[in-house]
Parts: sequence; structure tokens; C-alpha cells
Amino acid sequence: MRKSIIHPKWLLLLFSITCFLAKAEVPMDADPEEEEIDHVKVVQPIVEKHCFSCHHDTNRSGGISIKAFFMGLEDQFEDRIVRSGKLWMHIMDQVRSGEMPPAGEPRMTTEEQEELLSSVNVILTRSLNANNPGRVVIRRLSHNEYQYSIKQLTGVDFDAKGKFPADGSGGAGFDNFPSTLFLTPLKMERYYDAADEIMDKAYASSEQWRQIVPSSYKESIFRKMYNWVMRIFKGPEFGMDRPVKAAEDIIMPFASNAFRRFLEPKEKESYINLFKEVYLGTNTGNRFDVAMMETFKAILISPNFLYRFEEEQPVNHPYALSAFELASRLSFFLWSSLPDKELYEVAYRDDLHDPEVLQAQVRRMLKDPRAKRLSESISTQWFGITKLKEGNPVDPERFPEFTSEVREAMYDELVEYFHHVMTESKNFLDLLDSDYTFLNETLANHYGIDGVVGEEMRRVSLTDRNRGGILGMGSVLTATSLPLRTSPVLRGKWVLEEILGTPAPPPPPDAGELSEEEAGAEDASIKDLLVLHRSKAECQSCHQKMDPIGFGLENFDPVGRWRESYGKGELIVAWDTLSTGEVFRSPAELKDILVDKKELFARNLTEKLFTYAIGRRVEFKDELFVKELMDNLLENNFDTESFMVALVSSYPFRYKVNDNAEKFRVLAKN
Repeated sequence: MRKSIIHPKWLLLLFSITCFLAKAEVPMDADPEEEEIDHVKVVQPIVEKHCFSCHHDTNRSGGISIKAFFMGLEDQFEDRIVRSGKLWMHIMDQVRSGEMPPAGEPRMTTEEQEELLSSVNVILTRSLNANNPGRVVIRRLSHNEYQYSIKQLTGVDFDAKGKFPADGSGGAGFDNFPSTLFLTPLKMERYYDAADEIMDKAYASSEQWRQIVPSSYKESIFRKMYNWVMRIFKGPEFGMDRPVKAAEDIIMPFASNAFRRFLEPKEKESYINLFKEVYLGTNTGNRFDVAMMETFKAILISPNFLYRFEEEQPVNHPYALSAFELASRLSFFLWSSLPDKELYEVAYRDDLHDPEVLQAQVRRMLKDPRAKRLSESISTQWFGITKLKEGNPVDPERFPEFTSEVREAMYDELVEYFHHVMTESKNFLDLLDSDYTFLNETLANHYGIDGVVGEEMRRVSLTDRNRGGILGMGSVLTATSLPLRTSPVLRGKWVLEEILGTPAPPPPPDAGELSEEEAGAEDASIKDLLVLHRSKAECQSCHQKMDPIGFGLENFDPVGRWRESYGKGELIVAWDTLSTGEVFRSPAELKDILVDKKELFARNLTEKLFTYAIGRRVEFKDELFVKELMDNLLENNFDTESFMVALVSSYPFRYKVNDNAEKFRVLAKN
């Protein structure tokens, strides 16, 4: 049996709840008196005595500052430990085995070790027992979600990314992450401008306008004269019953669709009042349509449309989302847009909480063409190829053949391929290796593959096993290269992080670059230089994990074409040995090794889709749910549909807890 690839000491990725509890010093059902102990106060003096000297802010041995967990407000110490539960699991393994504190440092007494292990165990297991679905905070629509929602509401194609300021980075790799979706004064101003532009475009097209406003109310000349006279005596709103009724029948469904829920009476009143104000203040013959446009604009700039909001219930325990909130989560996850009519109807009947109904809706929605939005959003952000849309990532003088058409085809290849895996092959392992891809004539010529004619992307069978799967795609290979050359380090790092979820530890502060003399050694190849670099003690821990994987992809040049040599006649031999001892002699054999890492891939895949679906990072308290989803993949041969159904049916997807986390923390402790 092959050993698994790189496992950084500072992160326990293959977490087993069963093994953890089996090794624990106290049982799950702790003694009631034990629960009264402030375990943080037990842990703090022990780690302060034995750990702080090596693991603090200025001397982060192994990249870890244990001292940081005990800085700031005391009532947050336990929460910090739980959020980094996997790390603390690993720390406790080190303590239990006697590896920590290291040789030469004062040893823990037996009593200290037992108290530390017992208290950390209680803190962590208590967080799992709390059955906490996690906090999902209110968040603004991403640019894609805004664009697709506007399309569904009005029929207008609005280029949100082109018109709005770019959102910040740091969202766990995805653009629907709350921490990046803040609202600035400039962005709010652009939302006002966008509402004007969208409604002007909709009104300019009679077909689109009639989809939004099926019938327009117009007063006859006699009615207009009569109302004008009567308003002198009866007040300015005389005769408004008919236009208001016509408007209400259109405004209320539009607003309910935009807000993903029924409107409150006060909201209905405010929009009707706005309609009446504009209607009465307009003298043109199309004043009904003008008033409708202004009312629609007010709806489009409302926080109820711009934000994904879920109601806070006044309870101190997790509770199920409402049917409409669950429908909204589901539609934004699978379609990046609003629920459709069928999903609203199911939510209205309150059937969506029925497991069979929910599963049927997931399967229906995955078959809908709008599910391709999920494939594009997930694949391009997860695998880091959005830069192909933003510009040319390689030097245009060095690679003039890397045209915008080639870049676009590479981008489309990954999207089409990922969507095919999701909906047709239904096996996530095809992402790692397959005998097909999606090409058009432009990309086929770039790869040197014959027999593909026309610019339409289509499935093409491959005879070269080195090319199949995402590791043979030009988009990924280019995104992990430098502007002038390939980078085995970047490619190896990418595989560890994005495929196996096992990032190499950060380089130590003393990890330097190669000297000019070494880097300029005559006849030195990239491989020779990197072998020299990783021979240095301060560089070895990282590079021995990344470099061999990157060397396995060196036959692909910086723009994804196959090559046999570097151009000076030096043959490329994709032969290397991983740090775990596995040997490969080609990209195809490297992929065979990666496919064998099913548990690592299942873990990483689960965390990526969980994060995207729910909109927050995976935390230690999610371990039981993550393990269930991993088991679903492993037991069902990575079946995509089965996994997506399981993800949407999971407790964190269907439940929430109040944003007032303090109440829940108190509840979890009691």
C-alpha cells in the first residue's frame, strides 16, 4: 500500500473522531462536576510554562503561536481553541507521544500532561456535542449573483463585474464569502446608477417591459377629466383605486421575488405610496409605466434585495431555516440566482423540509442549464484560472501564440469539463484523471491534437493519458507558471493545496534564495537548481514536498503545450520520487498516485464545496458533518449527485443559529 503524500505536522487533515475519542483521557459523557471546571484556566498556565517560549508571536516555531490563543478577552479563549480544533488535536498528539515539549526543554509532569489532555479534550468534544450549525452572517449579493438575479427579474443582461468596483480578496477562495462582500459609498452609488440603467433598458424593449408589466393602466379622456375635477373637492388621491390595484398586482409579486419572501404590510404600503407619489406627480401619458419604473428602482436598491438575509428567531438554540430561506440558499448555491417559480411553490406549500422533496429539487436543479453557473463559479475559482479572463498571465513577447482566443478556449475547457463531471460522468475522480476533455479547433491546434474542426467546444477522446484531467489542462498549467517559464514549485504547491488539501508549511524566516553563483551555474537546469535549493536544511522541509510533484508536470510548457526538451536540446525526464517514496515516470503515473489519495481528495473536495455552499469556512465543530460527507464520497465512488444531495441535506445547510453567538456559547457550555 502506498503511503499518503505530505502531511504537515502543524495541520491534522485526516481527522478521525473515533480515534480521537478512543485516545481521550475522559469519556464523552463527562462527570457533571467535571463540566463545572474552567478548563481554559487549567490549560493556560501549563502551556504558558511549557509552550510559550517557542510558540509565540515573534518565534512561531512550526508556524504556530500558541500564545495567540490566550491573548485578548478571556471569554474568547475557548472559542479560539475550538476554531483551531484540528491544530489542537495535533498539539495533543505531540504532547501525548512525548515529542512536545522537545528534548532539552523542561518536561511536563504526569499530572500536567493529564490535566492538559483532559481539559483540551473536554473543550473540543463539548463543541462537537453542541450540534452547532455555525453562524452564517448577512451578506451582499456577489457580482455574479446580482447579474443573474437581475436577468431573472427583468430579462436585462447587466455586466455587474464591468460596472461595479471589484470586491476584495480573502474570501476562502470564493466570491460569495461574506468578509469580501462589504458595501462602500461608491458601491451604493453604483447600485443607484445600475437600477436606472436596468429599468431604462427594460422599458426601451417593449417585449421585456411587457414581461415585467403585463398590462399598463391608462385613463380614458373622460375619466381623466372627471378625476381632475373631483380631486379639487375630494383630495389629490381621488380616483387612484384603479391604477393602484393594477400596480399592486404587479409590484407585490416583483418585490416578493426580489426579496425571496412575502412582503410585510408596512413594506407593501411604502411601495404603493411611492407609486402613487410618482403617478400623481407625472403629467405624461405613460405615467403609469413611469411610476412603475421608479417603484422597481426602489426595490432594486433595497437591502432586502441586495443582501441575503435570514430572519433571527428569539431562541437560544439552533433552528431550521424557513422554507423560503432554504429555497434561497438552495437557488443561490446551485444557480447563483433567485429561486424559480417551482421552487417558490414548493416553499409556499412548506414541503421543502421533506427530505424526499428537497432531494427531488436538487436533482431537478442540477439538470437545469442554470446549474452551469455553479460549475463555472466553483471550478474557475477553486482551480485559480480566473486570471485568464482578467488578462494575459504570460509574457506576450515570449509567447505571442498565446492569444485571447486560446485563453478563452482554455477557460471554457475547464468549465465545460467540470460541468460534464457534475452532470454527466457524475464522478469527481474524473477531475484527476480521464481519457477525454473538451476542445474546439483553436485549443486542439494549440495542444497539437488533430481532427477537431470548428469553434464550438465539444467532448474529445484522448489517446495520450498524460493530458486527461485538470492537471493536463492549459488553464491550470498556465495559471501555475511564471510569465517566462514554468515553475515546478508553484505547480507542486498548487497540487498540494488545491487537490490534496495538504499545504506545505510556510518557509522559515531563514529560508533564503540561491546565491548568484549557484543560480548562475553553467548548464544548470531548473531541476538541478531546485535540487540544489532543497538540499539546504532550511529549505528542505517545504521543497522536498512540492518540487517532485512539479517536476512531474515539466513536460507541459508555460502555456500548456507538450514538450520533450527545454529548447537547448536538454531532454525533460518527468521522473522523480515523492517524499513518501512513491516513484513516477510521467504525468500519467503521477496522476495514478494522486487518484490513490482518495481520502485526501475527498476531504479537500468536501471542504471546498461546503465553504462555497454555506458561505463560511469549515471549522472544528463541523467535523462530524464533514466526515459524513467524506464518507458519502468514499462509499459512493465519488458520485456527484449523491454528494450534492447529501450536502444540501446536511444539518449546517438547513439550520442556523442566531448571530448573537454569545448566547449559543453559553448554551453549549451548560
